[in-house]
Amino acid sequence: MDVNGTVAEGFEPVREAFAANFTLLGERGAAVAVYRDGHKVVDLWAGTKDVDGTAGTAPWEPGTAQIVRSATKGVAAAALLLLHQRGELDLDAPVGAYWPEYKAAGKEHTLVRHLLAHRAGVPVLDRPLTPAEAADPDLGAAAVAAQAPVWEPGTGHGYHAQTYSWLTGELIRRITGRPVGAWIADEIAGPVGADLWLGLPESEHARVGRVGPAAAPEAVGGLKTRPKRAVAEAYADPESLTRRAFAAITPLPDENDAAYRAAVLPASNGIATADGLARFYASLIGEVDGGTRLFSPETRELARAERSAGPDRVLVVGTRFGLGYMLHGAASPLLSPGSFGHPGRGGALAFADPETGIAFGYVTNGFRKSVTADPRAQALVRAVRTALG
Repeated sequence: MDVNGTVAEGFEPVREAFAANFTLLGERGAAVAVYRDGHKVVDLWAGTKDVDGTAGTAPWEPGTAQIVRSATKGVAAAALLLLHQRGELDLDAPVGAYWPEYKAAGKEHTLVRHLLAHRAGVPVLDRPLTPAEAADPDLGAAAVAAQAPVWEPGTGHGYHAQTYSWLTGELIRRITGRPVGAWIADEIAGPVGADLWLGLPESEHARVGRVGPAAAPEAVGGLKTRPKRAVAEAYADPESLTRRAFAAITPLPDENDAAYRAAVLPASNGIATADGLARFYASLIGEVDGGTRLFSPETRELARAERSAGPDRVLVVGTRFGLGYMLHGAASPLLSPGSFGHPGRGGALAFADPETGIAFGYVTNGFRKSVTADPRAQALVRAVRTALG
């Protein structure tokens, strides 16, 4: 496999791990970018733009982008934290203070910080939305506003896999008066110079590859990975919170469909380059290339201060969350205990580590069944750790 791009001196282990992902872990097409103290030190890509060889054999290029699933959540969280930083949002206010309809069905005491930390108690919808309905922000907002919580908001946590889209998107729209995708383009992606989109413009369609299932590691000589029995049973049970949370959009959308990519779902359908994700996270912990910085030091600490920890009622493993970000832990290993970021189910990963000044972005066109700890991404994180000594 020909690996393209550059690594700064000392970061050669990342190139080695990236190449090994293709030979040992069935990678089809991917890219990884790493910034240190706001400057790019790793920029690598390889393979094909599309996961399915029958769809095309065009090579992955420097600007190739992919859907990054739940890695989008970190961008949506940044929008809300920036509104707080600017004095437009009180994290301790009830969600209903900004969105009156949300007070329904026993949710009047849900705080904004509960929503960000996956403590809102509405990870499911009693009536799932179709992909077309989910793409309508009015319908999605109305559905979560009417939904009764499955636990008392604030008393526990569970991953809001799909409903996070409408919870965050509608709150941003109520505060700013603007669609969340447009707000992120103008206030985050544009100023940072990050190639990431929530609602893909038609002008960018040609650079986005087709995604699909990746070969299992054991099929290409790697180690076998099996979920714990409790996790497997939760995903198999149609009545479990796990299955219902991921099935809040039913049937599953076609992630290669142009209409789905143009939709704005802050929980699941952001599209980005590896560099776009890494550059975004670099802007959360410092200046990027001596320029833009998004988070103040105070907001950065808010983002990564632990708000939820322990058994996750949806993912059925122990998880840790700050305000909108997954934190380093056994279920979602990042670089160090101070890291904060977000994986995308079965593939993408992006995070920042303030102590080392590292910002990391990895995107792939091949998705696995893992939710929070893809072995390809983890191999790259270990390589970064090795490079830092």
